[in-house]
Amino acid sequence: MSCPRIEVDLRKLRHNTRTVVERLKGRGIRVTAVTKAVCGHPAIAQAMLDGGAEGLAEARLSNVKRLRLAGMTCPITLIRTPMLSQVDDIVQVCEASYNTEMSVIAALAGAAHRLNTVHGIILMVEMGDLREGIMPQDLGYIGQQVVDMPGVALKGIGANFACLSGIAPKAAKMQALTALANDVEGRCGPFLETVSGGNSANLPWAFGSRATGRINDLRLGEAILLGVDPVTQEQIGGLFRDTFTLVAEAVETDTKTVSPLVSTADHAPAIIRLVPATSETTRIILALGNQDVDVEGLSMPTGSTLVGATSDHLVIGTTDQKLRVGSEMRFRMNYSALMRAMAASDIQTNLHNDRPRSQANDAHGPKKHLALV
Repeated sequence: MSCPRIEVDLRKLRHNTRTVVERLKGRGIRVTAVTKAVCGHPAIAQAMLDGGAEGLAEARLSNVKRLRLAGMTCPITLIRTPMLSQVDDIVQVCEASYNTEMSVIAALAGAAHRLNTVHGIILMVEMGDLREGIMPQDLGYIGQQVVDMPGVALKGIGANFACLSGIAPKAAKMQALTALANDVEGRCGPFLETVSGGNSANLPWAFGSRATGRINDLRLGEAILLGVDPVTQEQIGGLFRDTFTLVAEAVETDTKTVSPLVSTADHAPAIIRLVPATSETTRIILALGNQDVDVEGLSMPTGSTLVGATSDHLVIGTTDQKLRVGSEMRFRMNYSALMRAMAASDIQTNLHNDRPRSQANDAHGPKKHLALV
């Protein structure tokens, strides 16, 4: 079996999705599965849909096209503010998009008019993360402009938390978002189909006992994929943490004394840690590096310590005396490591516990006729 590779347990992925979906259903909240960390991998997306997610969310148009070319017909929403250079393609392959700029919304409206369709607009509100978002006091005015614009339809509002600022959302913020939804409806008229409260960081609030108000959607990636709370990195009860496993192969093994010296002529970024040079410690070099994965996001196997990494090599100190050249080491990954590894061209993705593709996609509506470029 080739290395390096990512092994994906689709059964565990379906379980994680189903568990979260069922817990949120009783709270009146649906799940939109975010596939950006897995580069829009169709089989992984399908497992999330099989688990009960009502649609997909993506940040990159190339990933959306990958999903559509694989035959995915479920609703897909673009969650990163669209680029003006891509509005025609976005309208063609996405039912809706999250937006903050009127110039972009106007361009989407023009593209939708040319394609004789209507594109859904969800307005992102700034609620304290300090990344993207319309200021709350401007939301009603912009919402009215969207309502008055042919080619687009105001479908909802959303907020983001714990991405740039790292601050977890609180109940007061969710109440404020509910109030904004009511205000926008009162000013603009149409019922908001989607009030998206945020991402995986919202789950402690969503699983709690407080009223959820108008919040009826969460965009979930990390919690489903890795089974952890993004803020605390603690395991979410009932979810698997080992859905994804990174496997790397040893290309050298010896008992060299580890030195902290790094040649100034080596321009590859390096991370150096000292490992005691004892007869019980073996230094293993793996064919994996910073170009492939965020090495800081790897969980070391029991008895092993990260010594350092360069662009193509990962050096591990280990007490496992059975490891030889050609041996494999297995790692769990955090979200950052998973994103980089899934995007690495030299890392193969192997699927386990797959099953024939369900018809769940087709229940979401007729398939579009797409001309993807």
